[in-house]
Parts: sequence; structure tokens; C-alpha cells
Amino acid sequence: MPFGKTGHVSTRILFGAAAFGSVTQEEADQTMELLLASGINHIDTAASYGESELRLGPWMQRCRESFFLATKTADRTHQKAKDSLHRSLERLRVDHVDLLQLHALITREEWEVAMGPGGALEAAMEARDAGLVRFIGVTGHGPEISRRHIESLERFAFDSVLLPYSHLQMQHADYAREFEEVLNICRQRNVALQTIKSTACRRWNQDHHTSATWYEPLTEQADINKAVHWVLGQPEVFLNTPGDIHVLPRVLAAAACFESRPTDKDMQELIEQRSMCALFE
Repeated sequence: MPFGKTGHVSTRILFGAAAFGSVTQEEADQTMELLLASGINHIDTAASYGESELRLGPWMQRCRESFFLATKTADRTHQKAKDSLHRSLERLRVDHVDLLQLHALITREEWEVAMGPGGALEAAMEARDAGLVRFIGVTGHGPEISRRHIESLERFAFDSVLLPYSHLQMQHADYAREFEEVLNICRQRNVALQTIKSTACRRWNQDHHTSATWYEPLTEQADINKAVHWVLGQPEVFLNTPGDIHVLPRVLAAAACFESRPTDKDMQELIEQRSMCALFE
């Protein structure tokens, strides 16, 4: 599917490379082989994702042309964002990335700094002019992120946005209404809309985490199928995979067998069976 107006045809499943934050190179290599075998052609990483960029580096040296490569900076000022990008290029072993995203741009205070004079957006635009970045995006999560993305799209012609999207999250009326506003703007302006947290079950309610994700994910294949198929049932969005290499194969398997969107009844049964709770209220 065309990734907005970038000219790149991306697989609807985008690899969320937060999954490489704390894995060995051998584990990363095995995962990259799986991605290539599955035909995934778009990688989404970030400067703040632990060892992720370092794990991707050897692969970008060998097969850069096989992937649309996106990274992110969480810095808000021009100089820090510029330094962050140059570190990312070095770690990724590339001379440019396809997409640089202003990461987790959520609070009003940080938004004003990043989008204002001497902010991270200026650094991203400068990098684009220099050929270090081809496109610019913005990401975030939380109950008010759709409203913030709307403001961002009013301020600048971003090429992509990223935010949470799941049947469970869309049961919150305010979130659903504002998400639809973002979707409509992206549709009108040909902005790529990336979604996250498709397989989130709830926040962890125990000290011992059994997954690398900061939230407890669904783990049963049948459950993951429903969650993934519901997201893919909205044909205008991309699905970024969860940040755990062990959940990834089940998400890829779910995507491979997608035919139609589950009904609201099916999804409500899943919510009740797994005692699911929205991450953002």
C-alpha cells in the first residue's frame, strides 16, 4: 500500500524495531531473516529504543534497499535533534533514513518547543534539505494524541503520523471521535497513518513481565488474529508490530491469513475473555 505521498509501497505490517531494544545480535539476525522471508519491507526504529539501531546496522549495510527505514528523535531542540539524527545514522550504518519522526510529541510544552523557532522540526527540515532525511513524521500516544496530531498537521505538512489504534481503545468515545478526525485529515492530505498497540491486552498487573513490551500483550494465536484482523479491517492504516520478537511471528501469521474484520460481538467476547483494559483512558 502506498505509504502516504512518499512514493514507497510499504507492506501494511511495519516492523516495530523497539523489539530489538535488548536482544542479542543473533536474535536480531534471526528476526531479520523472518522479516525478509515474510516480505516485510518497512522498519520503524528510534534513537531511544535501546540497542535497536545497533542491531539493525549490519543489516542496513547489506540490504539497505530492501527496507523503507524510519527512525525517531525524542529531542525537542534543534541542536539536540540534529545530534540525535547523526548518531542514528552512524549506528544504523547509513547515509540517510527515509523517515525521521518527532517522537512521542505529546505535552503542550514539548510541542511548543519542538515546533517552534530553534526546535526539532527545524532540524528535521534542515536534514531533509541536506539529503539526510527524505520525509518527516510525528508520533505519540495517550488519550489526547489525536488532538495533538491534528495541531501538528495544521502547523506543518508531515508525511506520516503514528498513534494507538485497537478495537478496545476505540470504545472510548472521545478517543474514537478524534482518531476519526485524524484519519479524515490523513485521507484528504495523503498522509501515512501508522498504528500501534494493536495486540495490547492491559497494563502489567504483576512485577514479573513475561514479554519485552511495557504492556501485557495478547499471546494466543486466535486472540492475536482477531486483534490484528480488526486493525487491518480499516484499509487506510498501517500496523506497527509489537516490541517483542517472540510475539512478532504470531502477528505476521495473523496478517498472512487476514480476510475480513471481526464483528463487534467477536471483539467484545475477546475483551471479556481476556479481561482486557485500554492502555489510555
